[in-house]
Amino acid sequence: MSHKEKVILLSGPTGSGKSDLAIKLAKLLDGEIINSDSIQVYKDFEILSSRPKKKDIKKIKHHLYGIKSAKSQFTTGDWLKIVKKKIDDCFKRKKIPILVGGTGLYFKALTDGLIIIPKIPLYLRNEIRKVQKKIGQKNFYKKLLKLDPLVKLKINSNDVQRSIRAYEIKKFTGKSITKLKKNTKPIFEEKIFKKIFLDIPRPILHKKINLRVEKMFKEGAVKEVKKILRAKSKKELSSYKTIGFREIELYLNNLISINEAKEKIKIKTRQYAKRQFTWSRGHMKSWNKIFFENNSILLEKVVSLTS
Repeated sequence: MSHKEKVILLSGPTGSGKSDLAIKLAKLLDGEIINSDSIQVYKDFEILSSRPKKKDIKKIKHHLYGIKSAKSQFTTGDWLKIVKKKIDDCFKRKKIPILVGGTGLYFKALTDGLIIIPKIPLYLRNEIRKVQKKIGQKNFYKKLLKLDPLVKLKINSNDVQRSIRAYEIKKFTGKSITKLKKNTKPIFEEKIFKKIFLDIPRPILHKKINLRVEKMFKEGAVKEVKKILRAKSKKELSSYKTIGFREIELYLNNLISINEAKEKIKIKTRQYAKRQFTWSRGHMKSWNKIFFENNSILLEKVVSLTS
């Protein structure tokens, strides 16, 4: 591997302007953009996921956007396998890979490695999630510690996602996630990563989120959900947890008004952004955090950190 090879990782909360920044960065550095968002991989959710527009894709080569049907499962392991090939391909063509998205687990898998475990059946995953939701995180965490005491110092009691994952693994494989992690190795050297997390004042972010939701409806979010519903896929698939899908479905069934649907989506999106901030504090301590109130000097800051 050449010392000149580098991979730019660009993360941040939903609505922070990652996609637009990535295009400017790619133009400047002769790079290509690789999707690191777990919803934007699905072709069915073009509007709800705020996928890059065709005009943007024509300007700069984009990878892994809209590559899967919402009817299929697409795991972090699936993404990691494909993204490794895309990064290697960029290196061969002397292009800089710029990975953009808000899915923290994707980035963690890339930089730290991913635990190799058998595929856990969907029925079991759904069953465990139902239990967590029914008894609440506090009681679920106690239940996890009884099943796997080794996670006590490794997983925060408030971390819902990691608690559920640890429970799934122990229940299905009989092995503790902590022991599996010891045998996990990253696929690239740490030194090649230039890691950037975009921070933004909450009031500004909330305003951007509100505008985005209004724009989604103008672009045809309702029509998009209608089309997906006609496909009659299994609702337990992770893709159907996309923010906006359930809310628009309620509107289409005359259970809430269109304004109520919009408001619910705005609230859920703000809550999601908050979780992304929380994830960054816990799992992205080595990342460069850029706090900004406007985009005027953002590109300059990012370029200086990636050189």
